[in-house]
Amino acid sequence: MNTLKKILAFLALFLMGIVITILLIVRGALFPYTEPFTTADGSVIEGSVAELSFVELGGMKQAILIRGVDQTNPVLLWLHGGPGAAQMPLAHHLDSELEKEFIVVHWDQRGAGKSNHREFDEQSMRFDRFLSDAHELIIILKERFSQEKTFLLGHSWGTQLGIELASKYPEDIIAYISVSQVVDNHRAYEIGYYWLQDQIKKTQNPDDIEHLEELGSPPFTEHSKHVAFAQLVGKYGGNFDISMSQLARIAMQAPEYNLVDYYRWLNGANRGSGPMWDEVYARHINYTEKITRLDIPVFFFAGLHDYNTPHQLIKEYFETIDAPVKELIAFENSAHTPFLGEPARFTSELINVKQRVLE
Repeated sequence: MNTLKKILAFLALFLMGIVITILLIVRGALFPYTEPFTTADGSVIEGSVAELSFVELGGMKQAILIRGVDQTNPVLLWLHGGPGAAQMPLAHHLDSELEKEFIVVHWDQRGAGKSNHREFDEQSMRFDRFLSDAHELIIILKERFSQEKTFLLGHSWGTQLGIELASKYPEDIIAYISVSQVVDNHRAYEIGYYWLQDQIKKTQNPDDIEHLEELGSPPFTEHSKHVAFAQLVGKYGGNFDISMSQLARIAMQAPEYNLVDYYRWLNGANRGSGPMWDEVYARHINYTEKITRLDIPVFFFAGLHDYNTPHQLIKEYFETIDAPVKELIAFENSAHTPFLGEPARFTSELINVKQRVLE
């Protein structure tokens, strides 16, 4: 009899655990939210901001996450990579210290994450449209927080928007922080190709040798070849600094995303630059000729092991660009995503930028 009672009690606890798990999953699946900033007794910190909302940019509803302990701190707008690789589901993992120093804003660009909804039209993926969306958001944030200028951070694809915004609208930007700057896509292919060739020879992987030979010589102006080349670069450690499974585990813990959002994120990331390939990436991008001067401080964050946007090219661009203040910060243990490869140092360097510019 006692044994039966123990078994029933165990089953009851087991079933209760299942019910609680299902409720937690459903709650997350249906009701995304962002955690408020609270004191030890659970009270919301006065003057803090923690908002998950939509704004209209370019005639389309787009998602933004705004978080900061103190609304008098400067705004830091993060322009994610991709196009399509929204950064918002990583915010909870990366930004806790930054939120003490900035009002950190993550924006799911059109076609990415939460902004990859029914109103989105792939035909609207045009460079000037993204640029206009970004500037509209900067103006909204300036007005919302009564600030004359914002800090602007761009990563990868976001650096193309970032460098253009910094050049066109210096009156709206305190400083531009470039993370893995796109400089010259044709030379980037060449540098990455010869590095990859050496890496594959070291491993003597016949499949990868054949795959690289099939791609032919760079530049890769066909989208399918670009994707295949990028995947090979990533396989040998020249792109992301953590595995996709690690990235997924981090992202899946984001309270700001529900199950539908994760589907939208994957869909947008898989779409990538495809719809704007002919307009932007099939052509020769060369910022060493296009933008030679900025009228605001610029800080280049670059991973030494990055063969997507090679450190060599960023260093060359840094040496030639004219700016009132400029600095190159090299991340010795990172590739294309130093905020994932060296998160503590990345945060520290960002805070140093703020102190240097505002001192």
